[in-house]
Amino acid sequence: MTGSDAQALGVMICGHGSRSGPAVAEFANVAQALTTRFPDWPVEYGYLEFANPVIRDGLDRLREKGASRILAVPGMLFAAGHAKNDIPSVLNTYSAANGIRIDYGRELGIDPKMIRAAGDRIRAALEEADRVHGPRPVHETCLVVVGRGASDPDANSNVSKIARLLWEGFGFGWAEVAYSGVTFPLVEPGLEHVAKLGFKRVIVFPYFLFTGILVDRIYGFTDAVAARHPGIEWVKAPYLNDHPLVVDTLAERVREILQGQNLMNCALCKYREAVLGFEAEVGLPQESHHHHVEGMGASAPGSSVADCALCDTFCTGECRLAEGGHDHHYHDHAHGHDHAHGHHHGHSHDHGHGHGHHHGHDHAHDDHHHHPYPHADHPLGPVSVLSRRKAGPDT
Repeated sequence: MTGSDAQALGVMICGHGSRSGPAVAEFANVAQALTTRFPDWPVEYGYLEFANPVIRDGLDRLREKGASRILAVPGMLFAAGHAKNDIPSVLNTYSAANGIRIDYGRELGIDPKMIRAAGDRIRAALEEADRVHGPRPVHETCLVVVGRGASDPDANSNVSKIARLLWEGFGFGWAEVAYSGVTFPLVEPGLEHVAKLGFKRVIVFPYFLFTGILVDRIYGFTDAVAARHPGIEWVKAPYLNDHPLVVDTLAERVREILQGQNLMNCALCKYREAVLGFEAEVGLPQESHHHHVEGMGASAPGSSVADCALCDTFCTGECRLAEGGHDHHYHDHAHGHDHAHGHHHGHSHDHGHGHGHHHGHDHAHDDHHHHPYPHADHPLGPVSVLSRRKAGPDT
């Protein structure tokens, strides 16, 4: 688009937010890099929770810069509750209150550019390991791809697809997946399983955009397992961060909105289809529940490991669990902050995400609760940290 139409457009990058200062800075760097892809349009960013600016602040700035139509995309790898529910609810509320058109794009998703970016991070880690420890055949290496973990099976399954594409791309001897929270297996039990497979080298790759407590957790559990299995070479690969191909993919998601190719995967969306084990969540309302932590960053309770009686050198995520049991909602009020993102208000809603304008409607937020994740008590999921505490971290 050119001329006055182009000047009327604004680009909004919507992030989750973090209590980690470096994570917030890294997200801001990616948003800044995106300005070079759209030199004629103002580009702003904002967060759902914890960090500032919040999403509405970024939208305000775009309007102040003259934008009459906003192209908003989630700065997230996969579409789970944040991309499907929380962000659209915030955008819908703002659009209705300010009379401005906001078109919502899709997540980064499974994309050849993202796979190449991941491959570059893994390759760099392998080259460093070869330099320090000597070369080792790739078929003697096991890859472990660690995803965020969500209460959405579609998002979780994408981590497995990423792992398979990288496995075949490199020709690793084997590959496994693990998750930093919410679902199973968590990193520690996942790596303990890998240690039994007999590989001489294990490379742990956090498929994450930015640093933060969860990446620290992945590396921390890797160190803990490595200490128990010193005969294995454990390699910690860097996360994606501001890889140029990540920025290219994000820019492509913005352009898709204008090109009519903005197609979020709805075929396996648990809010639209009766996905095995999640049938009760079809038609749940689309809303955000992040108001209580909106804009709270390092000042939020539980933002520092030093303030947590349950943590030592890194956040294990134990704070999400009730003493002597577990929190079915996975509502981590301290610094892990994992959520199950379905909500129930007793009425249905059509989740039309990814097509045309941003989807959904805003709902009242009083008296709502989080739909329970059906496998909250899985022994390899978050409750495994309770067993870890009882047994001791090095047993």
